[in-house]
Amino acid sequence: MDALSNVLSLLKINKSKVTGLDAGGDWAISFPAFEGIKFNTILKGHCWIKSEDEQNPLLFEEGDCALLTRGEPFIATNNLNSPAVDSSCVYDGKGGKITVWNGGGDFFLISISFDFDGDIGSMLTKALPPFVHLKNASNQVSVLQWAIQQLSIELMEDTLGNELMTNHLAQIMLLQVLRFWLGPGQERYTGWLAALSDQRLVRSMNAMHMKPDYPWSVAELGNIAGMSRTSFTEHFRKVVGQSPINYLIDWRMQLAVDMLIRSEKKILNIAYEVGYQSEAAFSTAFKRIFSCSPTQYRTARLDTSKQL
Repeated sequence: MDALSNVLSLLKINKSKVTGLDAGGDWAISFPAFEGIKFNTILKGHCWIKSEDEQNPLLFEEGDCALLTRGEPFIATNNLNSPAVDSSCVYDGKGGKITVWNGGGDFFLISISFDFDGDIGSMLTKALPPFVHLKNASNQVSVLQWAIQQLSIELMEDTLGNELMTNHLAQIMLLQVLRFWLGPGQERYTGWLAALSDQRLVRSMNAMHMKPDYPWSVAELGNIAGMSRTSFTEHFRKVVGQSPINYLIDWRMQLAVDMLIRSEKKILNIAYEVGYQSEAAFSTAFKRIFSCSPTQYRTARLDTSKQL
């Protein structure tokens, strides 16, 4: 499994909600900060989306899709001169229905929001810009629009296999957006996703993800990338923002957290699976990052889940 598939396979949706906006005339809506991510698709009309402190709004037209990744407040409007109304005045907060504003008829949008369980979602969204804009003409949009339509049905109806279908459709949507963003001509941000568009680094990234338990050395990873140890280290740090070994440690910890939460495996077995030869070594590394032992982390997360 390649590095991107590896990360997406660990994503678990905690909460999801679908809303629709049917607006008429001139309108502007101010949305507060939110958790997780939002997918928006414009089915009719157009609108600008901008952050509250940003001067350059992005224009989204009929058929376009947007991924909002940072949970930051934003304004959506079809007229940049219109005063913004707080979203609480527009939506009733229940979700799962179409909201009509100003009589409707001129603009229609479907918005799907996800809140991910655990730290993998944060690992993904931090590597992306606040807004990812997919034009209607791009190859990824047709599949994305289909997935959004199917997910809207799943979220509005209580059907068999709903939870599994929702997770799979969300992964499809994310994958389509990431394929677009990792394609040619896109602005790159420093981070692990940027390495996946680097023809040299992607080979070493995939190697670490396929065999996280292997005792990788920088020289071995550099050899896989076709680079010298020094050149590989410098290039990896420039693109990813951290050293190869630190990235490997972080990925091992993400895998460990997933196993702590979603399995009953013993700490020693988890340690072996993520490349540590003893429970003590694993616990020391884990505590350095999370400021608690693996057992304490598991207990705290399980207690939190019971309270929800």
